Amino acid sequence: MIPARDTEKSSLLIPAASPAVIVYKADDLRIENVALNPPRADEAVVRVAFGGICGSDLHYWKHGAAGESILRDPMVLGHEVVGNVVMAAADGTGPAAGTPVAVHPGTRGAGRVRYPAARPNLSGGTYLGSAATYPHTGGAFSTFATLPSRMLRALPANLDLRMAALIEPASVAWHAVSRAGDVAGKRVLVVGCGPIGALIVSVLRHFGAAEIIAVDMFDLPLATAQAVGATGTLRATDTDAIAAIDADIAIESSGNPRGLASAIRGTTRGGRVVMVGLLPTGDQPVPMSLAITRELELVGCFRFNDEIDDVITALDDGSLFVNPIISHEFPVSDTLHAFEVAADSSVSGKVLLRF
Repeated sequence: MIPARDTEKSSLLIPAASPAVIVYKADDLRIENVALNPPRADEAVVRVAFGGICGSDLHYWKHGAAGESILRDPMVLGHEVVGNVVMAAADGTGPAAGTPVAVHPGTRGAGRVRYPAARPNLSGGTYLGSAATYPHTGGAFSTFATLPSRMLRALPANLDLRMAALIEPASVAWHAVSRAGDVAGKRVLVVGCGPIGALIVSVLRHFGAAEIIAVDMFDLPLATAQAVGATGTLRATDTDAIAAIDADIAIESSGNPRGLASAIRGTTRGGRVVMVGLLPTGDQPVPMSLAITRELELVGCFRFNDEIDDVITALDDGSLFVNPIISHEFPVSDTLHAFEVAADSSVSGKVLLRF
């Protein structure tokens, strides 16, 4: 057992190992005890309370890859985590023991990758629970996690930790909307209303979009999108109606080439299409000639930067409404079932693991 440093704020003894969610290869997900890394001076130990299952976690489980990130070794999953600091960083950086925290899972790259200074998400760095680099960067789906103190964001005392589990994906949504430009008073088409799409709807509402038309295959995600601010909904199969939307902006979050095709067709001349959903690696069949003749701006979107701080503020003051997006909660001992539920978007929104 590792004794907590701050005994006044935490009398908890930190175990040397704790249960973690590990993906070994496609269709091979396990719960195993993993040794806790002894914290360096600038690292804290966090007792994880909740972890949200992300689409990338599902891709690693189902396919052994998430886009261009190919799984080569077993890896602890998880980057959407919140919890409480049980051992503060020895160098005095970061939150004190006992502080509830969200986690910013990104680390800026230090290599020779060229990128705009204001966009460190493009720096070629690492991300918790990602196989984008090798050796892979292990995630934080574990009861205890040793994390750099710079990753930790102290949470307001009245912010429910269960709801705070949406902070990381909401930051992705916030970044996506920022890539769209000024959305106030605009007509916006959101294609794909899983958890990220629903969060995008909520952020669009926060920033004053006049019309938000949500598109999906299933009743539940469409109902969730309406609950958080969509002004209209369409079935993904109703391609003629989607093409007639004539949106100022489309945000594609299905991660499906047919969804991207619908986003292009549903966007007005001179409009912008923000591509959030992670498409499979390789070439994709989409109507590029239409994008060319309409002079559409096709904009990529990858993770986020410091939007997490704005998300925490908006959740705390109530201006960002996300409550209906969480649909299920499972104990970590029932992880496989949780992943199966999360993989079926017809019955689930955001699925949480409870640690």
